[in-house]
Amino acid sequence: METVSHRGRTTAYRLSDRGGGRPTVLFVHGSGGTHGAWKGQFRLSGEFPVAAVDLSGHGESTDVDADPGWGALSAYADDVLAVAETVDADVLVGNSLGGAVAMHVALERDADIDGLGLVGTGARLSVLEDLRVWLQEDFEQAVAFLHEPGKLFYDAPEEYVELSKEEMYETGQATTARDFLTCDGVDVRDRVGEIDLPALAVTGEHDKLTPPWYHEFLAEEMPSCDWTTIDDAAHLSMLERPEAFNETLSAFLTDLR
Repeated sequence: METVSHRGRTTAYRLSDRGGGRPTVLFVHGSGGTHGAWKGQFRLSGEFPVAAVDLSGHGESTDVDADPGWGALSAYADDVLAVAETVDADVLVGNSLGGAVAMHVALERDADIDGLGLVGTGARLSVLEDLRVWLQEDFEQAVAFLHEPGKLFYDAPEEYVELSKEEMYETGQATTARDFLTCDGVDVRDRVGEIDLPALAVTGEHDKLTPPWYHEFLAEEMPSCDWTTIDDAAHLSMLERPEAFNETLSAFLTDLR
């Protein structure tokens, strides 16, 4: 892991470049996760330089004093921009909360970005009320709920599910709750049409957290956005079906090139 210091904190990221040509891709994980959510996408680094960030308070990155909502979203955008500048990223690819961060960068920051990948995310990311309560009062129940079939995974190997649970516990209740509560405040349905960048919205066929129609909405509202479905996958399609996901993303990035 490498790090970049900015705004009084340290943000960790992993970078791999095995001789691929541009564009350089920066991956942004979702709520309670780390850069490890994108481990299957580092296989693409022979085609394109690949980086993945740990947002503040996740993985090896130091935390930030930010309340859920705009404060946390803005802080996470700072993390992404610091790494993007360091690795000279051309494309942001974000899952769930990471997709919201990517859209925030496109809408609110003067960033030199050429494209977006929006994976298991949406212009509105409302969170079930029961889940919001469990995240703050019964974290074990929240983690169990998120790992039921059709939530984070559809039919992944049990080892993937257990590793995902462990990662969420390592991230911790406070940070994971902040992530989901921040998602619950995201609503850019009336603004996504302003994002005039080539974009690809990717949905898991069985995703109940951000269902396929979320991605269809992005494609309808954004001037240059296509959407596609990864079969036999749920919210973490890039982990559950990395070969199909990588093929889809590679085609998008090749078109950008």
